Amino acid sequence: MYERARGTDSPWDAYLQLLPDRESVPLVWPADEAECLLAGTELDKIVKQDREFLCEDWKECIEPLLLSGELDVDPDDFSLEKYFSAKTLVSSRSFQIDSYHGFGMVPLADLFNHKTDCEHVHFTSASDASDSDGEDADDDQSDASADDESTIENPTSSSPGSKDEDLEMIIVRDVNEGEEVYNTYGTMGNAALLHRYGFTELDNQYDIVNIDLALVTKWCTSIFSSRHTRARVSLWRNLGYSGCTSQDTEYFEIAYDGEPQLELLILLYIISLKPDVYDKLICVAHDFVSDEEHAAICNVVKFVKATSSNQNFEVNGLEKLPDVKKSLHSESICSALLSLADMRESLYGSSTLEDDEKELQACRIVNERKVYHSLVLRVSERRILHRLRKFASSGSKAKKRKHP
Repeated sequence: MYERARGTDSPWDAYLQLLPDRESVPLVWPADEAECLLAGTELDKIVKQDREFLCEDWKECIEPLLLSGELDVDPDDFSLEKYFSAKTLVSSRSFQIDSYHGFGMVPLADLFNHKTDCEHVHFTSASDASDSDGEDADDDQSDASADDESTIENPTSSSPGSKDEDLEMIIVRDVNEGEEVYNTYGTMGNAALLHRYGFTELDNQYDIVNIDLALVTKWCTSIFSSRHTRARVSLWRNLGYSGCTSQDTEYFEIAYDGEPQLELLILLYIISLKPDVYDKLICVAHDFVSDEEHAAICNVVKFVKATSSNQNFEVNGLEKLPDVKKSLHSESICSALLSLADMRESLYGSSTLEDDEKELQACRIVNERKVYHSLVLRVSERRILHRLRKFASSGSKAKKRKHP
């Protein structure tokens, strides 16, 4: 905002003249339009929270600065609307340069569009580029892919005036004459791409769907009592488990292939335990907590099997994880997953996946950019829920075949 307000006095004026006023990311879509287009998606709550946080930032940081009169600028250049516009440019164009400069906007480097796993170029410091001279392009590509959050390869802690301040563009994949040259913004799903950059990709393998813990407890309370729900969640936590967290929300991820996060399956397993087995388990649960990954659930499954068959339980010799995962694919857990998929799907409204797919097919990105990208996000998320149902149904069918 400040450099734009300086106009031709800014050393960055020529660069700023090349930039749009703002990028069309959901943050600056009209509120009613964003609420309609993003309903049920991973961005639904996030965009609303973003607006609230930015308004608070402006009131706490920018408004007092304007009222103080310390800046010799036109207040209109520092309005809330201009603040939102600046945010969209920083969000969509900045990246981690190195440990000295931190995040920044780099002329030329931000001209390249993104393509997941098919980029042609990376940007690197001059010293890193010379170090890699003579290496195969494939080696360069694998090294550069290690940093998912940056388009700069192997960032260094350069200081002003050193040759490391120069960035070099290196080719990591052959490109034919006349083809567009792509960079990569990292391995991101469509929710992240639309949120930060304002676009999506069809069939993005990094897409996920989140199921909030609150949705799981709501389902559990509808089947069991509130006391049952609280007790089972408490045991799950005491065993050292938790979901992912973001902005005070705890949730579980459903992967692109429809497989649920292991922590969700473990929670559903504990919720579905018979009362007598649960009562015995809580007496020994503290002995199962371990720093070793998955050791707790392996011990729990072994204990439950021993208790259910009236055998003595011994801590020595854990259940193998593949066998544990079979126990976490039981008919009761699969039934719960199907219910959770239905509850999560209901957040999208009355339209079906097929309705959204037809609308997407008829949509033209040039004329209906917001509608198109929001539909790509909705369709990709709902297809993941469809795969989650297939994952759950496969477990239910397997059990029925074993027990006709």
